[in-house]
Amino acid sequence: MIKKCLYTNCKVILLSFVYLSLSAPAFSQEIDTKALQAIMVDVETDEIILEKNPDTPMPPASMSKLMTIYMVFEKLKTGKISLKDRFYVSEKAWRKGGSKMFVMVNTRVSVSDLLRGIIVQSGNDACIVIAEGLAGTEENFAGEMTKKAKQIGLRNSVFKNATGWPAEDHYMTARDLAFLAKKLINDFPEYYPMFSEKIFVYSGIRQGNRNPLLYKKFGADGLKTGHTEASGYGLVSSTVRNGRRLVLVVNGLKSSRERASEAIRLINWGFKSTKNYTLFKKGENVGFADVWLGTQPSVPLVIDRNVTLTLNKFDRKHLKVKIVFNNPIPAPIKTNSPIGKAVISIRGQTKLEIPLTAGKDIAKLGFFGRLHSAALYLIFGRISQ
Repeated sequence: MIKKCLYTNCKVILLSFVYLSLSAPAFSQEIDTKALQAIMVDVETDEIILEKNPDTPMPPASMSKLMTIYMVFEKLKTGKISLKDRFYVSEKAWRKGGSKMFVMVNTRVSVSDLLRGIIVQSGNDACIVIAEGLAGTEENFAGEMTKKAKQIGLRNSVFKNATGWPAEDHYMTARDLAFLAKKLINDFPEYYPMFSEKIFVYSGIRQGNRNPLLYKKFGADGLKTGHTEASGYGLVSSTVRNGRRLVLVVNGLKSSRERASEAIRLINWGFKSTKNYTLFKKGENVGFADVWLGTQPSVPLVIDRNVTLTLNKFDRKHLKVKIVFNNPIPAPIKTNSPIGKAVISIRGQTKLEIPLTAGKDIAKLGFFGRLHSAALYLIFGRISQ
């Protein structure tokens, strides 16, 4: 259906997609969770599928080690350190309690081993070795973690140490943890597979990965568990099925068993109740606009990006797409010049606006051609060559 605006030359094309829908700012959740804080996000579309207190500051326990890992991955990627570099083990690192990699004091350990000691074994000692090796002291490193967190977009995270050990004013949010997980996945594909390693042996001590989802035929390939008395049991998980990846963060659960069962339940629900659909592909022609005084009567309207939407069953029937542009478009027109926009809405609420550009060059008519075309338009109300 095409509508002419009453007071302007704006043309609006309404496209109905009965098989597609678009979620509102947050899905109408059909599920609750025992977790005190939770968030689930589709990594491709950034759509929030589930959330519960996602912006409440909380003790992240060992889940904050993900920021320590991010700091190392970034320095590896920029070439400031290598996996073969060896860092000195101080007495402070050696004496640190909690989960351990069991490094020996006054020795040097490779960055490769230290990373696996953190990722697989959740070693507090390994975190301190890394912190001291990169920043001189753990306190300095924690300050750098906080600064970097703000730079990359974490809005509510402050670090007082490299381990997640309970400390006043050391906190993160579920939303920040989910965002950080996506950064680790997307920014460091060469290092991310470390998160799926189930076993790491160091100093003759064999330890298994604490992520319970890795041991199930589930599609999980990361990321990190956490537990303290203050935080309860938490998990940042990433699961891939049929090429689609969901990240789930839960925290505040009562036991490791409840953590595992709740994560499995929520992830299964997320994959079952939502799907991803490609609505437009970059470069796709979505319509035509009339051309005023041009060598061709119309110009294709082209979408400038891929548009993939996360959809649930409830929203499937309510998607509307409007193609909005001024009509006609005066010549000359250059390829990729902006023409209009596609406005995607659901239940009357605008969700997304996507620029439309010209699909080809169109030159302006010569003097007599312009005169003839203008006369036809004035007499018959149409554009013609």
